[in-house]
Amino acid sequence: MTKFRVGIIGAGYVSAHHIRALKSLSSVQIAGVADLDLARAQAVAKTFDLPNAYGSVKELLASGVDVVHVLTPPAFHAALSIQALQAGAHVLVEKPMAETLEECERMMEAARASGRTLGVVHSARLDPIVLRGVEIVRGGSLGKILSIDFHRSSNYPDWPGGGKLPPQYRKGSYPFQDLGVHGLAIAEALLGPVKSAEIDFRSTGLDPNLLFDEWTAKVNCERGEARLYLSWNVRPVRSQVIVHGTRGVMQIDCFLQTCYVTRLLPGPKFASPVICAMRNSAASLYQVPLNVLRFITKRLPGAPGIHRNIHEFYAALEQGSATPVTAEEGSRLVSAMAPACKKADRQRDALRKAQLTSRPSADVLVTGAGGFLGSALLRRLVEEGAKVRAGVRRIPRDPLPGVDYVAGDLGDPEYVDVLVAGVVKVFHVGAAMKGSAADFQRGTVVGTRNVIDACLKHRVRRVVYVSSLSVLEHAVRHADCVTETWPLEPHAKLRGAYTQTKLEAERMVMAAAREQGLPVCVIRPGVIFGPGVEPSSPAGSFAMLGRWIVVGSGSRPLPLVYVDDVVDALLLGSSHSGVEGVLVNLVDPARVTQHEFIRKVQSSRPKIKASYVPKFILMTAAVGIEALGWALKRGVPLSRYRIRSICPLSNFDQTAAREQLGWTPRVGVEEGMRRTFAASNAIPSSTMLQ
Repeated sequence: MTKFRVGIIGAGYVSAHHIRALKSLSSVQIAGVADLDLARAQAVAKTFDLPNAYGSVKELLASGVDVVHVLTPPAFHAALSIQALQAGAHVLVEKPMAETLEECERMMEAARASGRTLGVVHSARLDPIVLRGVEIVRGGSLGKILSIDFHRSSNYPDWPGGGKLPPQYRKGSYPFQDLGVHGLAIAEALLGPVKSAEIDFRSTGLDPNLLFDEWTAKVNCERGEARLYLSWNVRPVRSQVIVHGTRGVMQIDCFLQTCYVTRLLPGPKFASPVICAMRNSAASLYQVPLNVLRFITKRLPGAPGIHRNIHEFYAALEQGSATPVTAEEGSRLVSAMAPACKKADRQRDALRKAQLTSRPSADVLVTGAGGFLGSALLRRLVEEGAKVRAGVRRIPRDPLPGVDYVAGDLGDPEYVDVLVAGVVKVFHVGAAMKGSAADFQRGTVVGTRNVIDACLKHRVRRVVYVSSLSVLEHAVRHADCVTETWPLEPHAKLRGAYTQTKLEAERMVMAAAREQGLPVCVIRPGVIFGPGVEPSSPAGSFAMLGRWIVVGSGSRPLPLVYVDDVVDALLLGSSHSGVEGVLVNLVDPARVTQHEFIRKVQSSRPKIKASYVPKFILMTAAVGIEALGWALKRGVPLSRYRIRSICPLSNFDQTAAREQLGWTPRVGVEEGMRRTFAASNAIPSSTMLQ
């Protein structure tokens, strides 16, 4: 007979772990899941075959539940837990219990008043491998425990942009609330209750949205000291605990689910580490593959600490005993980290306020101003005396004098609105050049949508959008001469995220010009080259294993254009009348083959190696890679269509550039190559916009 009807509040990623654990309990029936985003709740309900999805907590509680799992961001833990307790439900709340000690006390008072149980999920402390380590410590074989180190790195789910920033980016304290509490809980399990904690944080600037991405803490416990290091930059991701004792050292790897001890043995002092290292190495050859097999066969669940926490919580409810993690423990850890979290939140709020504060009016905005083309355009505008605002992912170390730099992410609509407000012209150069699918979606598609909306809202007089020749179909040659009417790529997904998102963004821009009157000129540059950045493989090739792999003999002409000539075209597009809604391909008429260009690069960077591979060989390899991708049900970096599409287009008709913009190359490819490669210390570059 079912004893507990359970409701889930919050349909984020952690809900999957809770639902799987609940489904393994015969005493539980899941009544449904609630989330403010009803579509997300419905998706979770469908995935796990749950009977109901709700768009409000009130509806979930009205359905009649005995237990509620609160799985929302920490800011909502207290209010939702109190609401559920007052409705007569037991509550299991994810870590941290709440954001402040005062909230924790109100939650505990609500539990006492309702006569219901309030439990907390401290999954790291209840991870089976950590519990094994606790048993070893209690057994005394490590001697007196003096200190522990907790090292944890992580990354957050990719954000595709749009809407409000995710909670991990809105709150400065979120990273430590998310993972630091794990370190505090493990410290308590090994060294006794936390007495105080000195917590520091800093920003590397590697992620423009995650402000504080490096955290350290010195934690004083009843029986020793713990040191915590949290990073959102260290790779590969790790979760390790090192226990230091007077007779041994223990290393716990929570990801690999291994626990190894180096003990003090009789004999010379070097014998202990040597013998233990050999023994531990032999054990890892057996234990790690075994754990992988256990995970694949689902005998070892993902997030095993959550499963243990939930199983013991329901056992406690059935037996009327104490929960595995009490509200008092949860409150104690919140109290230890609260001062540092408040400080981080204050600093984050102040920076966000400054970021969203209205800027002084400007003549011109350049998005992507930290990139190769964007920075070249920025320098020219400054030289010409323009009042410039620059949208960048991070403030440069050597900013140009007089430029109003505004750091942020184009996927953030609030930031983009402030960025665009009060400018006359916008050069939208920014786009994602690398990263995950979500990075491309946020940086290119959503970023362009945000720029379009802001330009229309603030009545910008002229927009110049930098597109790419990558949006054109490359696999089929339709005519001898490439004009602006050349077909667009019909299979963008097969070409990769860059082509797919640039094509979608260009279509949005052109639609806004036709349907909403956006005063935009679209320019598609060829392969931009020039001094100043690290070299990348030119069109018709790709980098692999430290080499440039060129498809074919290298005899195909490259659609080159020197960076200063591109800047000329952008400025012409911003000043000429009658170019609204005009689209222009921008390629220098000079003929330079792939082989010739690579030789020029190698003259300054001899370490760069290139291999010329016949097309049929790569096509054969692509067949095997596609088959592997099909078997693994994953995308692959190389396919037959990408090989067919990789060859550069050539013989571009520059009539539109000449007649619509009045553009002809002022520097030209020959002089541009001399400037780029002449000096022995020059850094050649080819920035791929295809």
